[in-house]
Amino acid sequence: MHAPRTAPGTARTLAAALSALVALSACTSGAGGPSGSSTSTPKLTTTTPAATGALDQVTWNLPMGEPTTLDPAKVGDYSPSTVVSNLCDPLLRLKADYSIAPGLATSWHRPDPRTLVLNLREGVRFWNGEPMTAGDVVASLLRQRDPATQSVNINVMAGVTSVTATGAHQVTVRFEAPDQLFLKYLVNGFGAVSEAAYLKKAGSSYGTAKGGLMCTGPFRLTSWKSGESITAVRNGDYWDAALRPKAEKLTFRFITDSSTLTSALLSGHIDGSYEIPSTVTRALRSSRTGTVYYGPSAQTVFLYPTSTASPLADRRIADALSLILDRDALIRNVYDGAAQKPKTFIPSLVWKNSEAADVYATAHDALPALPPVDEDRARKLVEQAAPRQRTLTVAMGAGDQQSLQTLTFLQAAAKRIGLEVVIRQLQPTQMSGLFYDPSAREGLDATMVLGYVEIPDPLSYAEMLTAPESPLNWTKYRNAEVTALLRQAKATLDPARSAALFTRAQALYTEDLPIVPLAWPHERMFLNKRLSGAPASFAYINMPWAAHLGGTGDGGTGEGGS
Repeated sequence: MHAPRTAPGTARTLAAALSALVALSACTSGAGGPSGSSTSTPKLTTTTPAATGALDQVTWNLPMGEPTTLDPAKVGDYSPSTVVSNLCDPLLRLKADYSIAPGLATSWHRPDPRTLVLNLREGVRFWNGEPMTAGDVVASLLRQRDPATQSVNINVMAGVTSVTATGAHQVTVRFEAPDQLFLKYLVNGFGAVSEAAYLKKAGSSYGTAKGGLMCTGPFRLTSWKSGESITAVRNGDYWDAALRPKAEKLTFRFITDSSTLTSALLSGHIDGSYEIPSTVTRALRSSRTGTVYYGPSAQTVFLYPTSTASPLADRRIADALSLILDRDALIRNVYDGAAQKPKTFIPSLVWKNSEAADVYATAHDALPALPPVDEDRARKLVEQAAPRQRTLTVAMGAGDQQSLQTLTFLQAAAKRIGLEVVIRQLQPTQMSGLFYDPSAREGLDATMVLGYVEIPDPLSYAEMLTAPESPLNWTKYRNAEVTALLRQAKATLDPARSAALFTRAQALYTEDLPIVPLAWPHERMFLNKRLSGAPASFAYINMPWAAHLGGTGDGGTGEGGS
């Protein structure tokens, strides 16, 4: 599910968000947007035009704030992933269209259903010049099942019985049962390779400003000034000659305030940023400094109950809230048109380019369409559910304008069907904490989840909310058939068969899982006119996107162009 996005905002920003709801509230029954609105569905692009020229420096912003770690094993959120994807190569590489390609592993095969053999790329060296060996791969994987590492993907190792070097450039992984997800997890921080000797020396400080990193990626970490910047420089000996960076220096800043970010992008002091807030894109669309790109995304936004005691844990309450939410108005006004209406909480990009895409697409088309706004039907569902409490306290990240607008809109509509929505804004550490600490969820009935599916398989995300043993299954959801189907899907190595099992489970949990899908946001990226080449899709989160950056020969000003 991942920690939710949070971006502190100013009082002026929040005031603007609330004033926008004046227009939005008028749309509760399906009315059109504000008169004269120019909002339209944006054209999506996976990549920007190929770059040609070299660059002295690129300055990039992390709008979700400064990372707490750059240890690949602990990376599971926007800011750290945006940085680490350019520093530490994984065994497999995620492509801009969300498909998988070779990375540090050139090929793989399964001699039997419980064994995976990875053939490693030869001639790869770490930043310090030492060659990458099978021992480094083994050390990088095995440390993630040690609780002391605090890997965000420790569960991926649950069914692994051994990881061994079976050759100078070969690693063999053995499993208790067949596991088709393990291979796909190798595209993210779980599959990133660090030097074993450096890991041992750095210990618990690995990935910190003090401990540093030792990886094989296209950029080499050189400094981390807490509260100010992270700097990396070009790895001129990078093993992938086609992706040797055109930029000599890459500097990351941590501007979280929307108005400050807008000014920095317009002035050229910041060259670009992913995850541009919708309020900022409105100001940037007519800019002569650069271009706003919209790309396909694996991000998802939904309302999720925090306990079995929550009124929202009753599917009838979830359906009632879904019935009063005008998603067309929500997407038009809150997301500035840059989102899709979801039938489920898993975006289609996750499976769109898989080997079994046809199976997933057919099943998705067969899911029930989102019903139109129906206040009378919603009121009847609330009466049928007869919740002991009719107040829903919903958590959201402080300063998150889109969540605030959405919940304020929902709040007004909920009153008309006998429900009261109380909005509780939490600071970033509190918001992240509630996903892992049950005591942090006390006094809450639901939370706005702003998550993303990190690997190209929907099964990984569905398990989080439906598996009885999952720490994120807060409602203690139990559907024996769903559980059995998902476990079979995970243990089935044939892509079409696995997809068929998953989609059968999806059809079932779509009917009874208490969740309110809200939107699938598109990716939003701003790129200064002097730059091009960066992927515009959400796949940037796990690919060396900055290695694609280069110059366009179109000038540039400010810090980014210095």
